[in-house]
Amino acid sequence: MIRILVFLAVVFALGLGFAWLADRPGEMLVTFNGYQYQVSLMVAAVAVVAVVAAVMIVWWLIKSLWNSPYTISRYFRVRRRDRGYQALSTGMIAAGAGDGALARKKTKEAAKLIRSDQEPLIHLLEAQASLLEGDHEGAREKFETMLDDPEMRLLGLRGLYLEAERLGDRNAARHYAGRAAVMAPQLAWAAESTLEELTGRGDWDGALKLVDAQKSTRQIERDAANRRRAVLLTAKALGLIDSDPNAARTAAIEANRLRPDFAPAAVVAATALFRQNDVRKGSKILEAAWKAEPHPEIAELYTHARPGDAVLDRLNRAKKLQELKKNHAESSLTVARAALDAQDFATARREAEAAIRMDRREGAYLLLADIEEAETGDQGKVRQLLSKAVRAPRDPAWVADGVVSERWAPVSPITGKLDAFEWRAPMERLGQLIDSHEDVPDEARPAIAAPAGPARERTTDTIDPSDVSVGETTAATEGRGVLESAVGENHIRPVTAAAFAAVPTDAEAVEPAEELARLPDDPGVDPDDEAHRSSRRFRLF
Repeated sequence: MIRILVFLAVVFALGLGFAWLADRPGEMLVTFNGYQYQVSLMVAAVAVVAVVAAVMIVWWLIKSLWNSPYTISRYFRVRRRDRGYQALSTGMIAAGAGDGALARKKTKEAAKLIRSDQEPLIHLLEAQASLLEGDHEGAREKFETMLDDPEMRLLGLRGLYLEAERLGDRNAARHYAGRAAVMAPQLAWAAESTLEELTGRGDWDGALKLVDAQKSTRQIERDAANRRRAVLLTAKALGLIDSDPNAARTAAIEANRLRPDFAPAAVVAATALFRQNDVRKGSKILEAAWKAEPHPEIAELYTHARPGDAVLDRLNRAKKLQELKKNHAESSLTVARAALDAQDFATARREAEAAIRMDRREGAYLLLADIEEAETGDQGKVRQLLSKAVRAPRDPAWVADGVVSERWAPVSPITGKLDAFEWRAPMERLGQLIDSHEDVPDEARPAIAAPAGPARERTTDTIDPSDVSVGETTAATEGRGVLESAVGENHIRPVTAAAFAAVPTDAEAVEPAEELARLPDDPGVDPDDEAHRSSRRFRLF
């Protein structure tokens, strides 16, 4: 556009000049070699312009003839390069589509037309073609060759990493990922694999540096980086709590500052402070975390902050927690446990029943059974409550990749993923309930494990299938002969006593067989609960 404007400006200036000369007539006299030439001023100007134009044209012709060999060779070189890039593009598309034969053909064609040192993508196309042909050894050699080229080094490391992953060589894969992460921490695949390696061997400081590098390169958002830092600092504090209390305290307090609602960080920070006799500050941290999200570990540590406290003092501290988070099941359960320790059965029963009304779950029924046994010793009501506990939803626990853990851990024991554990109710019981169809072999049936959560002491025994019929609905079969588990939401599947006896049972799973018999003081199952349960049960036969 600028060139066009300049050209128009020059033409306009020439026009103005000739117009100016036309308005001012005159003559030009030139004497040359004894002759006099007299012409008008306009003719002289036109002649000068024509001579200048002729000189320029002649110069252009001479220059074109002089540069014609280079121009011709450059034309053919550009044409050859364009053909090479066209073959390279077609080969890359064929490799992406999985056409190994076409990819190899275009690789050879591109290599003939383009020098590989000028275009590194040829190495990539060769490696991709080798992978499609199943020549993994050749592909690894190409990726190793790329390591010598600074421009292709990351690509080579990526290819070697994927090959190591395919072979299941985790050490080699993490080695290549670590080299890539040092060069470019913004690469997600390299950073994540290196982070798994560092956390797997407990190198929390190295993991923190890597997270900081990810944050500086804006690979992850600020909130995600702070969450990861909190998890890593909590893990570091847990590892140093016994050997270096001061370093553990510093790491835990920083983790709690980054995530005030993260219960493990609050617990380890308060533990470190309590060990240094700073009860007030530790209690403040626990109270803030409790307000954000009540957690049983927070309640346990808070009520036992001072080991020398009497049971009534612990009850008062539990009530203080309840004031901070009213109308919450965990608050009521905390007060109920403290009241049971203080032998205040009325308060314990009232709070346990309130917790059941707010959140019907297994631990609340077990706690109510403990209260019943401690206060009245009525074994019939105790068994009734235990029967309800078996059928109630499980208590929240730390869950990651299908693994239920009593304690929080920074990484998943299955995948090694950081911050995988979540505090939630498991989707299903550990002892997966099974159907009692005859076509299911016994060895294919999973073992039934005990439900998680606080449980009373029990002994191990099994039920004799000959003593219990399939359609039996007495209190004994309701107590342990028929187990029900929530699969999904409100989906109940019964298991007959025969199916239950066919698998090994855990010491926590069943009551002694002699306790399942109806005693004279056994009140049985509540009619309302029985009617509700029978409406959801389907018959197997």
